Amino acid sequence: MTFMMKAVASLAALGAVTSLALAQEMKKEIGPGEGQVDIVAWPGYIERGETDKAFDWVTDFEAKTQCKVNIKTAGTSDEMVALMNEGGFDLVTASGDASLRLISGKRVQPVNTDLIPSWKTVDERLQSSPWHTVGGVHYGVPYQWGANVLAYNTKVFPEAPKSWSVVFEEQNLPDGKSNKGRVQAFDGPIYIADAALYLMAKKPELGIKDPYELTEEQYKAALDLLRAQKVLVSRYWHDAFIQIDDFKNEGVVASSSWPFQVNILQADKAAMEKTPIASTIPEEGATGWADTTMMHADAPHPNCAYMWLEHSINPKLQGDLAAWFGSVPSVPAACTGNALLTDKGCETNGIKNFEKIHFWRTPVAKCESQSAGCVPYYRWVTDMIAVLGGR
Repeated sequence: MTFMMKAVASLAALGAVTSLALAQEMKKEIGPGEGQVDIVAWPGYIERGETDKAFDWVTDFEAKTQCKVNIKTAGTSDEMVALMNEGGFDLVTASGDASLRLISGKRVQPVNTDLIPSWKTVDERLQSSPWHTVGGVHYGVPYQWGANVLAYNTKVFPEAPKSWSVVFEEQNLPDGKSNKGRVQAFDGPIYIADAALYLMAKKPELGIKDPYELTEEQYKAALDLLRAQKVLVSRYWHDAFIQIDDFKNEGVVASSSWPFQVNILQADKAAMEKTPIASTIPEEGATGWADTTMMHADAPHPNCAYMWLEHSINPKLQGDLAAWFGSVPSVPAACTGNALLTDKGCETNGIKNFEKIHFWRTPVAKCESQSAGCVPYYRWVTDMIAVLGGR
């Protein structure tokens, strides 16, 4: 709750990003490294072989650049925004529901792609994505993308669940027991979009066209669904490793999740014998994330930061990370020739689902799909706090 409260305090009116946000000049050249780079990242995004020695894309960077990599993990986008507002970091692997807030809040600086030789190898669909590009100016380097999956226990579900209803509505599951107390939901305001996405199919009469662009009526319906869901939820998760433990030891059988948790669980042979886990994208589709490495406006180690930005999109790192996290590389060349990912890995991780994913982004009052306007993000933050508090 602490970081959600900070997010409320930090939210200014997030209207259109004006030229004021573009005032800062971008770096023109890279000088000698400063000896370290401090990065805020999602769990599993920056590995040095401590969990599995096969997955290490930090050690070689440190040896080559003499820039020591310091990592601060964050479990939600609001936590990332709060940390960047506090300062002291160089980079953040921001999702689309954080990136525009960071740009409009002048917490990140424009990135000079001429200083990143491998920029041209980035997937063209991501190079100028609206969640990190404003007025033709880039504010980051695409990192990885993927869907928020439905993870489930295959002993309880012999067949993959076809609908997100198994976590949103009270019902008996295939094992004959209620889902009450056996499911989880994501701990973050952006989860309102998951409810809206479900309602797009469940109640088409609401007229939801975009889960991030909701009228007052549509927004109320999403909140009502989440309030009803609360009695089912054993935990609102944001710590990936706690969710892993909950699947293994606490009786959780279905939840929104990331491929990262599913991969870790499936690699644990003892856990799979006891609580076998798989994942699916239900018929309603899925929300998802396209993450961008962004540079703090006052980065204390800008030269090492630029060195990491280049390193972050080399095909070896991109392929290894995709294999580890279950994500899709931002560099298509990483999809072939990587022993850890294998040549089928990108297809397995959903590279063909790009057009089907509703990627996270910050809701704003002035929206494209609703002529009456939409509920802005600061309301999402305060109302999700209320939902978690039982109000």
